[in-house]
Amino acid sequence: MSWPSLPLEQWQPTRDTVHLWTQIVGKTRLVLAPQANHWWSSTLYVTARGLSTSLMPYADGGVEIEFDFTGHELTITTTGGQVRRMALAPRTVADFYAEFRSHLDGLGIAVTINPHPNELPEAIAFDADEVHAQYDAGAMHTFWLSLLDAYRVMSRFRAGFRGKASPVHFFWGAFDLAVTRFSGRPAPPHPGGIPNCPDWVMTEAYSDEVSSCGYWPGGAGEGIFYSYAYPVPAGFSEHAVAPGAARYDEQLGEFVLPYADVRTAGDPDACLLEFLESTFQAARELAAWPATIETV
Repeated sequence: MSWPSLPLEQWQPTRDTVHLWTQIVGKTRLVLAPQANHWWSSTLYVTARGLSTSLMPYADGGVEIEFDFTGHELTITTTGGQVRRMALAPRTVADFYAEFRSHLDGLGIAVTINPHPNELPEAIAFDADEVHAQYDAGAMHTFWLSLLDAYRVMSRFRAGFRGKASPVHFFWGAFDLAVTRFSGRPAPPHPGGIPNCPDWVMTEAYSDEVSSCGYWPGGAGEGIFYSYAYPVPAGFSEHAVAPGAARYDEQLGEFVLPYADVRTAGDPDACLLEFLESTFQAARELAAWPATIETV
């Protein structure tokens, strides 16, 4: 099913629980993978079944961890042929964390992570979180289908730029799929201020001038697509962008396009691509990006 409907009110408790599960797994990748610029080494990736860490080096081999939103299990697979599985079902974050840690210990993978979530106003330690415990399998499968659609279009968008660009990857901090283009120029230090996230993390993330966009299951009834620039060039919020349903959200500080408007468009892929391209051009023109940074 392409561009499925998934009203946030129907699955928000599940979203919030799985968000925390992805933080546990994402923090594991943050420790195991060699650090790359802008924290690219900590992200997850859309797969044919869900979200994966990709292969992470460990000892003389490696390990991959995948959320399977079709079979509804978490798999931990080592290059030595060992596989551990965890059910994705209604369970507390504390229970998920305890079993996950036991599997890593059983595989001989010694990883110490910060046990508190990041980028959330309320940071209950993973091993103490008995609050978040929902898992709607149908909703998570539907969300994964929406990720596939977003990934397809965002991959096309990424391919249309010859300069430095990030992968299309999933950030577990904010629980969003994102892709970023770079002008090649440094940016002023980010002011930080993100809940439960050290300012130096944001300084590294935004060390360079960017135009970034993504898909976030929040901000509107069925989530939003967003696009922003850092640093924000003068006149950015007033610049005309397309399609007509797009607008600048002053509170978020970015252009937004409701997922529902994309889903119900005559050509959803073209609608989203128009939004991504027009908002990028607004950032590029107003900030006067170097002419050598070209689109394909």
